[in-house]
Amino acid sequence: MTGAPGRLLITGFGPFPRVPDNPSARVARRLARLPHLRRILGKAPDCLVLDTRYAALDTQLAPALARRPAALLMIGVAASRRRVGVETRAVNRVSRLFPDAAGAVSRSLAFEPGAPALRPSPAAETVRVALRRAGLDVAASRDAGRYLCNAAYFRALAEGCPAVFLHIPMPPPTKRPVRAGRPHHELDAWVAAFVEAARVLMLRARRGQGVGTFCVRRSTESR
Repeated sequence: MTGAPGRLLITGFGPFPRVPDNPSARVARRLARLPHLRRILGKAPDCLVLDTRYAALDTQLAPALARRPAALLMIGVAASRRRVGVETRAVNRVSRLFPDAAGAVSRSLAFEPGAPALRPSPAAETVRVALRRAGLDVAASRDAGRYLCNAAYFRALAEGCPAVFLHIPMPPPTKRPVRAGRPHHELDAWVAAFVEAARVLMLRARRGQGVGTFCVRRSTESR
């Protein structure tokens, strides 16, 4: 599913160099399938696992945003983190040191030349508080990196609807291969807590705490 009007859109990422199994994809899919979340929201959320390629921002993310989801809950992995990070902003900067899954790097240091230097998330603090109340060890972060996570977040924040990016740590390795349906304590805890993040985002959307109930592109910004 790639997004429908009035729905929550949950995103994760596929594999990329040195991360052949991206846990953000598993978390996003598990969260989107939860019957409990569907009951809370009143309708099933949509889920989009993005290819970890810069081209996917135009071929996958942009069409999903064009369908005007009510809110966005974006999930990525950050191997250096020790706890979940709630990203408070995205910056208009891209590193050319790290190739994407296709081996490509950004052509420039600015993700969108002429766009603002940064875009904040008004919903980030509310989501952080909700996750803490849900019992999750979480911290606010001002650095979403300079890779696809930051780039996708920067693009999403231009839409004006409630949007938050959550960075999860890399789960510890297990002795047995991870299989569908097998319990994984860290992932299970994240999925359970992220229900609260989803609830808060959709509540903000229904209250119009963004540009509007749906994502609306800002006409004053060049795309």
